[in-house]
Amino acid sequence: MHDDNYSDEWSLETLAIRAGHERTFEQEHSEPIFPTSSFVYGSAAEAARKFGGKESGNVYSRFTNPTVHTFERRLAALEGGERCVATSSGMSAILATVLALLSAGDEIVASRSLFGSTVSLFDKYFGKFGITTRYVELSDLDAWEAAITPKTRLLFAETPSNPLSEVADIKALSALAKRNDAWLAIDNCFLTPALQQPIALGADLVIHSATKYLDGQGRAVGGAVVGKHDVLEEVFGVVRTCGPCMSPFNAWIFTKGLETLSLRMKAHCEQALTLAQWLDAHPAVSKVYYSGLVDHPQHGLAKQQQDGFGAVLGFEVIFGQEGAWQVIDATRMLSITGNLGDVKTTITHPATTTHGRLSDAQRAAAGITPGLVRVAVGLESQRDIQTDLARGLDALLKG
Repeated sequence: MHDDNYSDEWSLETLAIRAGHERTFEQEHSEPIFPTSSFVYGSAAEAARKFGGKESGNVYSRFTNPTVHTFERRLAALEGGERCVATSSGMSAILATVLALLSAGDEIVASRSLFGSTVSLFDKYFGKFGITTRYVELSDLDAWEAAITPKTRLLFAETPSNPLSEVADIKALSALAKRNDAWLAIDNCFLTPALQQPIALGADLVIHSATKYLDGQGRAVGGAVVGKHDVLEEVFGVVRTCGPCMSPFNAWIFTKGLETLSLRMKAHCEQALTLAQWLDAHPAVSKVYYSGLVDHPQHGLAKQQQDGFGAVLGFEVIFGQEGAWQVIDATRMLSITGNLGDVKTTITHPATTTHGRLSDAQRAAAGITPGLVRVAVGLESQRDIQTDLARGLDALLKG
């Protein structure tokens, strides 16, 4: 399938398998890998034209590689964006976006419920170059509006949030951003385009950690930014010059991961909802955070703008950190790791891992309590997942 044919004619499932691949003269059926750092030219004149941007073509794999382009075109098609720029990680996708679009003196308004490293990037690194970030409650639209000043250039949110599954009204945030001449960037890592398409809801930019569900098997690290061509040209300039590029091999892994994305995300959602309901009924669990539960405060909004509730949930256990660690340490099958997005179920204690570098005040504001456990529900047997968690949860009840 050529990239000029993957628009309205094809469904998401077809795009995930067919979009972006332009066959070479070898007429291969599976997408090839181009593990090369450079490219050769037929003449000095051809090299000059391509280096000067007067003729399209590959120049250097830091910013032009056919395998990476295949992944970029496919993800752009799935997200409904004009263009995608792939990066070396999800964090470098955020870094490249802010470096491309903001300058000293500009301001960001962001959700409090961000990945810990994103907060560190905004405060510690962008802060020292004169870019200020204000944090607000993700679901409080009035708080977003109150935090905006004439210097605000970017609104940034993860929805659903990590790990409390809060949901932002993307359409409302988009309208707010447009009224204030700012960009809206949505981190779509947890849902992927299989379950949520922020651009269709008004977002200007979609950020991905491809490391997570786009791959789906924990094999490679990468990131991506999707949006309109003119904005992405600026992001591409950062990747070209500063070098946070995606490797061809990783791009190939992500491209192949996209082929099963829709199937995997549906299965993840079914698994997570079943587990959330089971946890909600367990006497050692005081609260479950999952937007698929009907008593979740943004359950209705999630149903409107999402095609599923995702695989990540959080739950509070009795006895605080001691209880949380006991539940985690009692598992035999679940993987104790801060990563997620895998077919393998993972479990972690956010307060001391993913959000461990935040201050006590920042963790409290984000709702990261000592008794909070995060599970990214994989595709193993539901019975086995519950049995593994029950070891620790049942033990808490025995004192």
